[in-house]
Amino acid sequence: MLLTERERLREELESLADRHGRDRSSLLFILQEVQRRHYYISEYCMQEIADLLDIHPVEVHSVVSFYSFLDEKPQGQFVIRLCRTITCEMAGKNEVARQLENDLGIKFGETTPDGKFSLQWADCLGMCDQGPALLVNEKVVTQVTPEMVYSILEQCRGTFGVHATAQQKERRI
Repeated sequence: MLLTERERLREELESLADRHGRDRSSLLFILQEVQRRHYYISEYCMQEIADLLDIHPVEVHSVVSFYSFLDEKPQGQFVIRLCRTITCEMAGKNEVARQLENDLGIKFGETTPDGKFSLQWADCLGMCDQGPALLVNEKVVTQVTPEMVYSILEQCRGTFGVHATAQQKERRI
């Protein structure tokens, strides 16, 4: 029997609800896992999660729209968040931002056409003494220089190869 994309997604969400629990306290854990797997949380997912947890869909949407690390529109496989605090600015954030935009051919708030990279601003990464700092998915990179940007992007691109295992893809930048 062939499953439709929505049926597969529904089964995946049911599995997540079984693992994390089927109550309101599980909402954020489920949303984070959906974001990690699909790079965004669709309206359909929000509705299904609401049904599984027996809460109103507005509650799910409110959580997704509140947290900056949860997205309603598709993001790249690698979301690069550059800290924009004054300390990172003083340490060279603008030059790093310009290099990221030049190397990826996109502006902050955009995703590359191939869906591999998104650039976002972060209000604070808590690394003020080691700025400029950026976050590549869940990995913090500190004291970033424009010269380091190419290497960072190449490490990400290296995970796209056919020989990289799923575990390698998750662990590398």
